[in-house]
Amino acid sequence: MNLALRDIRHRLGRFLITCVGVGLLLSVALAMVGIYQGVVAEALTLTRSLGADLWVVEAGTRGPFAEASRVPGDVREIVARVPGVAAAGAVTLRTAEMAAPGRIIRAQLLGYEPGRPGGPSAIAAGRGLGGARFEIVADARAGLPLGATVTMGGDRYRVVGLTRGLVASGGDPLVFLHLRDSQELQFKLSPPASRRSAAAGAGAGNTDTVNAIVARLHRAADADAVAEAVRRWKHLAALTDAEQSSLLLRSVVARARVQLGMFTVVLLFVTAVIIALIIYTMTMDKLREIATLKLIGAPDRTIVGLVLQQALLLGSVGFVAGLSLLLAVRDRFPRTVALGPEEIAVMAGVVAVICILGSAVSIRAALRIDAQAALGG
Repeated sequence: MNLALRDIRHRLGRFLITCVGVGLLLSVALAMVGIYQGVVAEALTLTRSLGADLWVVEAGTRGPFAEASRVPGDVREIVARVPGVAAAGAVTLRTAEMAAPGRIIRAQLLGYEPGRPGGPSAIAAGRGLGGARFEIVADARAGLPLGATVTMGGDRYRVVGLTRGLVASGGDPLVFLHLRDSQELQFKLSPPASRRSAAAGAGAGNTDTVNAIVARLHRAADADAVAEAVRRWKHLAALTDAEQSSLLLRSVVARARVQLGMFTVVLLFVTAVIIALIIYTMTMDKLREIATLKLIGAPDRTIVGLVLQQALLLGSVGFVAGLSLLLAVRDRFPRTVALGPEEIAVMAGVVAVICILGSAVSIRAALRIDAQAALGG
């Protein structure tokens, strides 16, 4: 006879309510772990989607994600002639707000030249950018259907394609548009500012400026050697894909990772304390039953098994309930919740350890119960 299961059946309603409470707590803990992993995944989404082997930016900068970078647009041709480079494309990056019917959408705009490196690797719906201007390809997170129009810089842009899962490091959806459109939005002066600049003798300004050059290398090319050649002979800064990814994690999203990591640790500690208190309360509620077991000569291992099995059952049911709840609603989160099999397995192990450690105090208290308590009034 399994005493733990019989006791649970005797108090089934109370046990299930307790499991639901633990499940809600664990769902929050799981969400924090998933958001932490999601921040890392989002930071690397853009670089992986573009498939760039090399990023060429303004000398002395680590742009375009870590800091501002501006280079002339014709640098693309210079980079394309470097030995080892298969193709090169110019891109611009900026955060902007788009006016859609009834709402404002904050997005990361990426301007590129169709047919060259810099565009999305896959289109989920519709088509990519063609030869016509004032077209955009938006990520599904922006909530724009195909054919929708948005307003930027006084011009109307039509959505011709949709991507899925392409967001900036800050969680904003990515929107791809023609390089020329993006340059005008980012670098072109307004008419009053242009007149003031011309009056000051500075001219109207050159809009053939980009934030970075992305290059794809030949399969046999050494990315580090090509980057060194660009740095040495072209007076530019160059980062390989590995260096760009490392920079994103160490600089751009480092503080968010640390903050989420600290919240996750604190939340797991609070979860451990609450589960330990619940197990202790469940054990103390069975004080007379445990005393009766001792009175009839039950060995200590029976009492230890009773407490430990109930603790593990509580953690298991609560974990499954919390995980099911999170998986059902994670697509509604404003940030990506990247919860894969590895994260789930690790969290399941953490919950098991919490239940075992949390039951230690309860087991010690149960073993100290006097058998004579079973005869009390």
